[in-house]
Amino acid sequence: MATVATALMTAEEFGELPSNGLLEELIRGVPVAMNMPYPRHGELCFRVGYLLQRFLDDHRIGRVITNDSGVITERDPDTVRGPDVAFYSFDRVPRGPLPRRGYLSVVPEVVFEVRSPTDRWPDILVKIGEYLQAGVTAVVVLDSQTEELHAYFTGEEAPQILRGDQALQLPPPLNGWRVVVRQFFE
Repeated sequence: MATVATALMTAEEFGELPSNGLLEELIRGVPVAMNMPYPRHGELCFRVGYLLQRFLDDHRIGRVITNDSGVITERDPDTVRGPDVAFYSFDRVPRGPLPRRGYLSVVPEVVFEVRSPTDRWPDILVKIGEYLQAGVTAVVVLDSQTEELHAYFTGEEAPQILRGDQALQLPPPLNGWRVVVRQFFE
């Protein structure tokens, strides 16, 4: 039986696809559909963005991006992931409006992912590895089932697992932002 070779898509081609109504990421040149998250997922994503934006309102050091906005984590073949929440410092992406089209040429400093009941840890760990390999300095996973927070940092082998009244602290430029874990899940 003959197989048909399919051309791999670039990040730029993926970004220009007309909407098909599905939530997708580009994984090594191939669009992959994802489940539509439950409302709790959206609530937790908003909570992260809100808590982070409150800090940034007083410390004008960067911007928050949400809603699965594409981040290129690999090239040739291209991978475009959609983090739930991301922080870009003004050092990486200068102040001012973002481009209306196209993905940014740099990765964020910090990425937040919310683990939904349908998400599998092996898949999340692959995504975390891609982010860190691409230059993200911290990846924080909020586990909606256990109400734990798993924080992965560049250069560290094991994550910090935080819960309850323990506080998340991030590296510069967000080193002044301190949030007690239970605040994310309220």
